[in-house]
Amino acid sequence: MKGVTLATYSKFLGRPATKEQLRNISDAELGTLYRQGYWAVCKCDELPAGLDYLVFDLAVNGGPGRAAKTLQAAVGANPDGAIGPATLKAVNQAVEQRGLAAVAKDFSQKRQAFYEALPTFAVFGKGWTRRVNDSFDTALSLGQSDGTALA
Repeated sequence: MKGVTLATYSKFLGRPATKEQLRNISDAELGTLYRQGYWAVCKCDELPAGLDYLVFDLAVNGGPGRAAKTLQAAVGANPDGAIGPATLKAVNQAVEQRGLAAVAKDFSQKRQAFYEALPTFAVFGKGWTRRVNDSFDTALSLGQSDGTALA
């Protein structure tokens, strides 16, 4: 379902949705839902290129609160599950001190550890691990294309 639950889609529509409606969600609706329900909630516009992608991908896969807590853990911010000014300041400081690649790697390792702790890791772990690795690689390429130093 492209990372969207029936409850999330129903909330987006402002009314109960059916599974069939969710299966047939349009690309335009999906884009709006992603932007409003995940990208904007996680303040991805305010994150460095590459890190924005990692946070967004986990928000879609594990929820915005999980993405925020993972980012906060990676940068040493209070893990309250909401990205606000204190978290953004901690992100900027961590990237400045350690570099974007190191922050992205720490985020990805924390994401992987979260998945490994789930009781369903034996069933879904291979796919989750592939997603973590693929999203990390994509994040690095996005950071590079932005001209951001990844060292």
